[in-house]
Order: sequence, then structure tokens, then C-alpha cells
Amino acid sequence: MIPVFDGHNDVLLRLWSDPLNRHALWLGNTGKGQLDLPRMRRGGFAGGFFAIYVPSPDTGNSEALMRMMNAPPFSAPLPQPVPMGLAQQVALAMAGHLMWMERQGGLTLCRTASEIRAAMAADRIAAVMHMEGAEAIDPDLDALHLWHQLGLRSLGPVWSRPTIFGNGVPFAYPSSPDIGDGLTAAGHALIRECNQLKIMVDLSHLNEKGFDDVAAISTAPLVATHSNAHAITPASRNLTDRQLTQIAESDGMVGLNYAVPFLRPDGLRGSDCGWDPILRHLDHMLSILGEDRLGLGSDFDGAVIPDVLGDVAGLPGLLQAMRDHGFGAALVEKIASRNWLAVLERTWGQ
Repeated sequence: MIPVFDGHNDVLLRLWSDPLNRHALWLGNTGKGQLDLPRMRRGGFAGGFFAIYVPSPDTGNSEALMRMMNAPPFSAPLPQPVPMGLAQQVALAMAGHLMWMERQGGLTLCRTASEIRAAMAADRIAAVMHMEGAEAIDPDLDALHLWHQLGLRSLGPVWSRPTIFGNGVPFAYPSSPDIGDGLTAAGHALIRECNQLKIMVDLSHLNEKGFDDVAAISTAPLVATHSNAHAITPASRNLTDRQLTQIAESDGMVGLNYAVPFLRPDGLRGSDCGWDPILRHLDHMLSILGEDRLGLGSDFDGAVIPDVLGDVAGLPGLLQAMRDHGFGAALVEKIASRNWLAVLERTWGQ
């Protein structure tokens, strides 16, 4: 079975949302969600980025937002910023869940590329601590150093809502990612400090001006952990050909997102779309990024994904669909895991 290293999942959010049942949700065969340890093993999931994500407080508008997103065109309002105190409380709880998962066996929290390779060789899930949205980081960046000591090795400055560092893009279709201002002065400092600490900067969800600011500041490869091609699906979160070209020129990386609203050309949330949208995005991104800069960034446990994939146990079917589409064995292995390990070595230096 070809091992898969994945750019993004939200299983920590699911455990944080139901902590009393985390043992069954992670180690059992409940069939709930899209990720757990038994299904990871069945699907060949060898490791990936485990996101610490602070959800926006429920304002009672979630049903209205879902109705809006089910009927394109739409442009959802940006959620309000989350206070740092609340964000730190939630983020620390999620980090605790990740460390609890390591104590159960079968998973290793990795801080270097060599540790990832060692964990995979030992048949343990190689987990990288990632932060999706930097609300838990203070403007003086003291918390960034603390999180680095805890194991943080990848950080996205924003989710969809604004932070003190920059602006994300709202859920919008059809829409350009050119929405809002670029990085703040604190955001510029954050990117420079991440470069110094060898923390990978994630461009997914960042608006176009913020993307350009990171490209101008950062000395590391440009990476989007879970994004797709705007030319195929013109959603605000997807990457334009110009952005994909900049990523390629930096010797960076993009992980394909399985979320159907960012896969389907019509922007709908219907999951009965088969493999075709995934293959169309892969073909387009390969034409710009090349074979060494494309991987997978599932968004498992954070998105509606195609029925044909189902959950993490369906990964062999995705790899087979790539082979049936004409991708050779070497290319499939690169997309599945090798490209991620290579870009982490280029970013972390080890």
C-alpha cells in the first residue's frame, strides 16, 4: 500500500468538540467523522498536518450560511475576530488532545523531517502540529516561541476571519481571492519570525494581497497545505494561476483539498461528483507546479468530501483513480507523500 502524507486534517476539532468520547472517536470503530486510527491504517494514511483551529462562536446564523452556500452565487460575511484569550484556551486544549493521541500509541508528534521518516518506517502515524489561524499568538510573538517549543512546525496566519496579522478570504463563489488588505506590520514580523524558527508558513485561506506580502517577505518555499485551482473552480479560497506560478518558482508546494465546494466547477456542496473534479484540479496544478510540487491536503473532518472517497479508508481508491487516469507509479508516490517530505526538508532544513 502506498503511504499517504496529508497536508491538513481537523480531527483535533472533533475530539475537542466531544472530549468525553475521544477514546472511542480516535481508537474505536465508531464510523463517525472521517478520521480515526483504525481507518487511517486501512487507508494507508502515514502522517500529516494536524490542525489546531479555533472555531468562531456560534451566532445562530449557521443554517442560513449553509443555505446560502448551497445556492451559488454567494458571498458569506466574514466572521468576527476571536479574542486571543479565548483562542489560547481552545488551542492549548487541542494541543493536549494531540499529545494524548501520542500517549495512546500508534502516533508520533514529529518536529523534523527525519522524525517523520522514522515514524513512518516504524508504522506510526507521523503527526505535525499545525495552527490554522494565528489568534493564539500575541503581537510580541512570545507565544510563537512557546508554541514552537511545544512542537508547532506549521502555521497559517489566518483562517477566514481577520487576525492582528492579516486577512482571510470569506466563503464566496464565484470570487477572486483579491479581497481585503494585506498583512499588517505584525504580520510582517510574524512571517520573519517563522522563517527564523523554521516554522512553515501556510498560505491556504490567506487573501491575495496577504499572499503577495508573504511571497515578498519569506525566505522559505511558498506552501498552501489545502488549496485548489481557481481556474477550475472560481471560489475565493482557490489559487489563481499567477499564485500557483509563484509557488512553483519558490520550489514550494500545494496540497489538493477534497472539499467539494472547492473541487466542483459549479461551486455546489453536492458530494455525488465522482473522481473527475479531483483529477481536473490535479491535471491543472501539475501543468503549472510540475510533478515535484503537488500533494494531498484532504481537509478530513473539516469538509464535505466526494462520496466516492468517503473517508480516510478510501485513499487507496483515490490513488487507483490517479493510476487509471494515466499517472505513473512514480508520480502517484510523489503526490501521495514524497513531495511533502521533500518540501519539509527544504523548509525546515533537516
